[in-house]
Amino acid sequence: MDILFLVCAIVLIFLGIAGSFLPVLPGPLTSWAGLFLINFHSKVEQNPYFLWITFGIALAVFLLDYIIPAIGTKKFGGTKFGVIGTTIGLVLGLFFLPPIGLIVGPFVGAFVGEMIYDSKNPNKALKASYGSFIGFLTGTLLKFVVAVIFTGLYFSIFWEYKAAFFSF
Repeated sequence: MDILFLVCAIVLIFLGIAGSFLPVLPGPLTSWAGLFLINFHSKVEQNPYFLWITFGIALAVFLLDYIIPAIGTKKFGGTKFGVIGTTIGLVLGLFFLPPIGLIVGPFVGAFVGEMIYDSKNPNKALKASYGSFIGFLTGTLLKFVVAVIFTGLYFSIFWEYKAAFFSF
């Protein structure tokens, strides 16, 4: 059973890294599930503070991934219409064209929102859309960094207890 914990944990860790790029998987939360599993191995000393802190980080990054594109839109000169368009585009893209919709949806949503606000200024709308795309890339990078750090933590725990894992 303990070996099953290790195998499932490492699978979740690597799925978390993949989930940083694949919108259908919540990357950091999946990696955290791998950390959670290895911490409940019978040979590993449990540390609830470690689990709560890493869970908080994973949850924060998960939520920020949905907020950052809207922030990017606003930083690149978008109005409230562009921010709302980004959010609507993200949700519609999630349901209608996954996974490409999560990339295109916020971009198109910001553009449409800005065009509704000021149809005479497509350059401003395009700039706000660019901000949405930069926000998407920032969120992806953030998820990837956290997933890689969680992978490092997994291997650190694994290395610390390697003798106990394989003592038959």
